[in-house]
Amino acid sequence: MSIENNINPTENNEESYLKVSLVNQSVFIRKKKACPLRDIPFNEINYTNLKLLSKFLTERGKIIPSRITNVELKKQRAIAKAIKRARQLGLISPIKKELN
Repeated sequence: MSIENNINPTENNEESYLKVSLVNQSVFIRKKKACPLRDIPFNEINYTNLKLLSKFLTERGKIIPSRITNVELKKQRAIAKAIKRARQLGLISPIKKELN
């Protein structure tokens, strides 16, 4: 047995450490998806547009978050406000996805 072949696994060999650390680190870059409401003007997002608002509700009546729907922040806020107003006026059921 030669000394070169007998490498201690607990010893920090710089070359092997770099190889392992570079192999285990993966770079994952996500491509941003376009906003589905990019063609809809901002003033069309209101509580009377129930057809649009129903696309952003779950079956139980919860608002779907923007990380799932890919809606930009300003429009997501407007959608949430419009849904809450429609609930207050009784246009949307707060429990189920029903339009009155």
